[in-house]
Formats: sequence, C-alpha cells, structure tokens
Amino acid sequence: MPPSSPTKIALIGSPNSGKSLLFNRLTGLNQKVANFPGITVDIGAGRSLVDSSTEYLDFPGVYSLKAISGEEKLAVDSFDKALDTGHLDAVICVVDATRLEKGLIFALQVLEACRRHNMPLLIAANMSDVLELHKIPLDTHGLAAALKVPVLSISGKTGIGLEQIPSAIASATAPTEAYAPTGDIITSDDALVHRQAQQLAKQYGPKGDLLINAQTRLDRFFLHSWVGGISFFVIMYLLFQSIFTWAAPIMDGVESLLQVIADLVLARVPAGMASDFIADAMFGGIGAFLVFVPQIFVLTLVVGMLEDSGYLARAAVICHKPLRVFGLTGKSFIPMLSSVACAIPGVYAARTVDSPCKRWLTYLAIPLMPCSARLPVYTLLIAAFIPAQKALGGLIGWQGLAMFGIYVFGIICALLVTAMVSRSSAELRSDLPFVLEMPPYRLPSWRPLLRNAWNRSKHFVTKAGKVIFIVTVVVWLLGYFPNQGASLGDSWLGTLGKWIEPVFAPFGLDWKYGVAILTSFLAREVFVGTLGTLFGIEDADENFVSLSQQIQDSGLPLSSGAALLVFFAIALQCVSTLAVMAKETGSWRLPTQLFVSYSIFAYLAALLTYQLVELLV
Repeated sequence: MPPSSPTKIALIGSPNSGKSLLFNRLTGLNQKVANFPGITVDIGAGRSLVDSSTEYLDFPGVYSLKAISGEEKLAVDSFDKALDTGHLDAVICVVDATRLEKGLIFALQVLEACRRHNMPLLIAANMSDVLELHKIPLDTHGLAAALKVPVLSISGKTGIGLEQIPSAIASATAPTEAYAPTGDIITSDDALVHRQAQQLAKQYGPKGDLLINAQTRLDRFFLHSWVGGISFFVIMYLLFQSIFTWAAPIMDGVESLLQVIADLVLARVPAGMASDFIADAMFGGIGAFLVFVPQIFVLTLVVGMLEDSGYLARAAVICHKPLRVFGLTGKSFIPMLSSVACAIPGVYAARTVDSPCKRWLTYLAIPLMPCSARLPVYTLLIAAFIPAQKALGGLIGWQGLAMFGIYVFGIICALLVTAMVSRSSAELRSDLPFVLEMPPYRLPSWRPLLRNAWNRSKHFVTKAGKVIFIVTVVVWLLGYFPNQGASLGDSWLGTLGKWIEPVFAPFGLDWKYGVAILTSFLAREVFVGTLGTLFGIEDADENFVSLSQQIQDSGLPLSSGAALLVFFAIALQCVSTLAVMAKETGSWRLPTQLFVSYSIFAYLAALLTYQLVELLV
C-alpha cells in the first residue's frame, strides 16, 4: 500500500513573532531566522522531530491578510490557496506574547479565514520565557475562552510548551463563530480590528510596561543622533576585525591539518603525474581555498548575532537618512548587509523594499557590497602586503583595519553609483514614507546561530567547491602539459596567459595573475584556487608554504596588490548573482548592463589605483 500523506500544519505569523525559530525547534531544520521583517521569502517544509507523520509548513511572515507589498501578497495568496485547496489539516498562528495587541490584530484575521474554511486553529503565544523572566502573567485560558480557539503559551527559544503542541493540535477544532460581531473582520475597517485586539490584550495580556521601558532605554542609546552613529561604526568595525581575530586560529589549524594530510598522502604516492596532481591541484589549489572557510563561518555568525538581537532594525533606522542622500531607503540597508555574506540572499531580500524605483537602485548597490566570495581574495592579498602587527596596545590590527577599509571602499562605490543614477531621473528621486517595525531586543539563540553559520559555510564550500575543482583541474592540465610541468612558461597555460598578459600588464601583473582573474569570472573565490594551483606547479619541488608567502616571494609590488584589491571590490564576477537578478527582474537586461559597466569601472579604477600608489611609494 502507498504511504499515507502526512498531516500538514501551517505556521503563520507576523514578522518577529519567532515563527521560523519555532519551526526550527519543531523540525530540527535550519530555516533562516532574522530579527527584521521580510527575511523569510519562501515556504519552508519539514517533518516533525517527534512524529514523522506530521509536516510543518513555515509561511512567510506578514502583518495582515490584506496584502500591501508584493512580498505580502505572495505570502497571503499562498496561504489562501492552501486553505482553498484543502492541503492543510490545521493552522498554528504564532503571536508575540510580549506584544500581544499587535499579534492579535493579525490573529483575528487568521481566525476568520480558518472559520470560513472550517480549518482547526491553534494560537501559539510565543516568547513566554521573557514573560516568566520578568514574572509577568498571561491569561491564556481567558483568551482562549474569548476567541473560542485553544491558546498555548510557548517559547520557541527555550522549548517551553512545545511538547503540548501535538496534543493541542489533535484536540483543536475549527472556529464556529465569527469574533467580529459587525461582520467580516478581514475586510472590515482597520480601526475596528485594532480596538478589538486592544481590548483583548488589555483584558488577558501582560500587564505593565516593563518590557517597553527596557526597550526604550536601549533605543535612547542605539538610536541617539551622535552616540548611536558612533556605536554603529564601532559595531561594524568589530564585525570585520573579528573576521581576522576569531578565525585566525581556526585557519592556522586548517592549514596545518592540510599540511599533515598532504605529507601523509604524498609519502604513499609514487613520483609522477598522480603525485604532481595531488600536490599541486588538490592541496595547492583546493587546499588554498579551504583555508578561508573559517572566515565565512565567523562572518555569518556575527551577522546572525546582530540579526537575532534586534540591532539590525535599529541600524536600518540609523542608515535611512544617510542612504536617502544616495537615492536609497533605510530598508535598502537590510539587503545590502545581507549581501556582505552573499549577494544572492541580498537580491532576494530586496523584495522588502516597497518602492520599485528604490528596489531597482538597491539592485545596483548589491553587487558592489563586499560579499564573502571576495573574502578569500581580500584575505590573501592583505596577508601578503599588510604586516600582522597591532597598534594602540593591541586594540587595532593593521590587517583587520585594511579589511575594514576595503569593505568601506566597496560600500562607498555602491553609494556613489546609486547617487549618480538616482539623480539622472526625477522618478528615481521620488520616495515613499519609511516605516519599519522596531523588534524587541533579545539575546541571540546560539544553537540556530551556530547551525546557520555551519550550513552557510558548508553551502559555500559545496557551491564554490565544484566550480573551483573543475577550474583547478583544467588549469593544472593546461599548466602540466605538454612538458609534464617542467616549465610553466612553455606549457599550454603559459602560452594562453602570455596572449592575455598585455591586458593586465598596466597593473604590473604577469600572465599568471591574468589567468587567475579570467577564471575568477566564473566565481570570485576561484582566483585563490587558480593562483594556488599555478604557484604549486611552479614550486612543485619545494616544501609547502602559504600562498601569501609565495606572492611575497614572487616580488609583486604593493601597487599591483592594491590594484587587484580595487578590481575585485568592483567587478561583478558571479554568474549565480547575475542569474538570480535576471529571475527577480524578469529580464537579463539589468544583469548584462551591470556586468559590462562594472567590469569597465573596475578596470579603470584599478589602473588609477596602480598609478597613484606608484607615485606615492
């Protein structure tokens, strides 16, 4: 007999209600959790950890079943379709118990939708751990009696009450009476819904303003016109400094482990083509790339801490006024910061920008943000040219400061581009009111943070690793034949590189760097693997040394290193980003324009950088 279909339960709620965190708890999956609106853009699905016959569906967070933005319309239409087609067996509406009135505005609409479709409903009052911490009661029994649906007090963060969900769902029934005595609550006047939610929250919700006062005190600091701006720059600097300080020991460990494995493997492989391939392509090329993965992990972890703490929404408010000068909005900050990890989620997150014009300008800025794919290149060149020394009693590291500087450079380039483009059209200069919910401050939940950082790093390796492996093998074969690696300059790769060498000669780069740049247009991080393979072939008879040391020994001047940094900060070298942007915009026109224009911009800026540094040094 065919297996029976699972019981499907929808999780729906407002942004910042903890819905996706609850989904992670129930399923053990890693649905992305972030403490600002709009981060969940797709429907997640996962089987229950305690009952494999139950499947939870995590719908995108929305504020109302009366959709306003395109993203909300997508989520509401998906929910309505699931109800209409009968694909759901029950609905869990997640509300923030610390902000019960706001959650009930949405819950009342969900209640009416479930009543129409005869769908069982459970209301999960999340964040109960915060209420318990401050000894603030919540009358779930009274609220359940008033709404005539079960209400369960839970905590997606600590797991309080989660064991009661299966039994509560099993006993839940569809609402039989409309709560709004005046008619259809979904299409009724907003003021009526607000009054009803306010009355329910006042009667059954948490009493007192302790939580609001605590948030207000913190907002006075983080949103202060001067102190808030200074703290923003300090937090951003610490983020980039941590990439070196926290990741350095792990990177050293990975490099040492690769060295040990290389010695063990090569000792058992006879000299010849196979030994050369393992040494040069596998450990020289792919190994050089793997050393930088710990930095991706640290970057994702720190950004996740800022997301879950509620600080990112404040950062968006702080950035709104400055971003307006460049034609953007404070909501552009979220996709731009998401692009620091990877441009692809940044493109998806741009859906949260309400104005189509501002969203288009945000697309222009995203490819210039310093994404994690550039990180291995930055780290390699900074390690090769900037001494690993500290200043001010060890508080500031020169390498971390250089990393911060190149990140700031990419951000400045993005802002200058959007400023120039926005001023070319009166339509692009138009703006909509900036409205953004301030989520409560919360301590991050470490388990999903670490899991997300691990999965992001693993995804980075599997996604980029395939391309790097293919490119590394091709580069090695071209460099090894026809003379079995005896002379790299006389190999097929050397011949190809010398053909294109004049293009990059104005930067002071030889053909090896030209080949690495060309291969990096498949994916930026391929540059490191290609260069590692090239230097590995050249120094096959020597001991393994770090790639940055080999770059130093090659005599590459500082001006060429600076030009490379500038080139990689601007050039759009990511096929995946172009494909996703084409899908989001519905055309290849914008991605093609950005690829061509940013490549020309990068070349000219790198050439100018090379000449300036030559004059100064």
